[in-house]
Amino acid sequence: MITVENLTKTFPSQGGPVTALAGVTLDVRAGTVCGVVGPSGAGKSTLARCVALLERPDSGSIRVDGTDLVGLDGSRLRAARRQIGVVPQGDSLLRQRTAAGNVALPLESAGMPAPQRRSRVAELLDLVGLTDKAGNYPDQLSGGQRQRVAVARALAANPSVLLADEPTSALDPETTGSVLTVLDRARAELGVTVLVVTHDMAVVRRICDDVAVLEHGRVVEHGRVLDLVSDANSRTAATLLPEVDQSAGVAGNHDRVADVVLVGFAAVGALLPEAASRFDVQLALLGGGLTRLGETPVARFRVGLTGERADSALEWISDTGAVVVRTPKGPQGVAA
Repeated sequence: MITVENLTKTFPSQGGPVTALAGVTLDVRAGTVCGVVGPSGAGKSTLARCVALLERPDSGSIRVDGTDLVGLDGSRLRAARRQIGVVPQGDSLLRQRTAAGNVALPLESAGMPAPQRRSRVAELLDLVGLTDKAGNYPDQLSGGQRQRVAVARALAANPSVLLADEPTSALDPETTGSVLTVLDRARAELGVTVLVVTHDMAVVRRICDDVAVLEHGRVVEHGRVLDLVSDANSRTAATLLPEVDQSAGVAGNHDRVADVVLVGFAAVGALLPEAASRFDVQLALLGGGLTRLGETPVARFRVGLTGERADSALEWISDTGAVVVRTPKGPQGVAA
């Protein structure tokens, strides 16, 4: 759906050009939510603005549904931009317009007749859960409600791509949840491909199928969230999985100590007890915990195994699909 190849973008400054994007390559699968994360200044917002052609890249290509947007201009560029809805960072609603009026704005600009426009606005306000706020002005809405109206406005023209730049910035956890639910519904019910720029990994944990990590204008990690958390060395795993006390079990009396990552209902619920029973070992949970990535339960535990077949138990757990990193009586772990 979205393919970015070797994208570069620099900005002038008194000290010389500042590189915001340095050869960024990224694929976003159709119908998914992809989170673009990284520290402040990593190039996240610049990437989103380039994908929306609000900024022209210095070089590289941006293809949406196979069309290279960088080479377009005039009417062809305007038509392509209509396929990309943008939820800008911060409060972007017009204060003199009601919630319904803000959602209707792009439809008015497109010349949609009033009856169809009213119907479309009603559909979108229902999607974002604000039907009862249609006549309210922005100052009569909470921050989360204003963001949901902004999402509805961005979806008004039936785009195939939705770009959301820090959509939960400065919102409390409950309000953040309502905004993320709306973005997820846009993907699930409208089939929109969503690119979310965020500094908050909780956004990735809640709604993202894929994630791209940017640092200094470069993609340093990219892939499916559930694949990346299964990689013991990934930054995504280090950030999203429950923490493990690195000293847990190192000085204990267990024959083997290992960190185990389990993905999915069956693995989280049954794999460790089955290993203990199958190989006649005692298995103790020494640390870690459970979390949820989207609808999928994921666990990272440090486990201690005692028994003659402890090695065989760890090998079986690994062969069954879990990630196992052995932790001997020392500072290094070895993947099973």
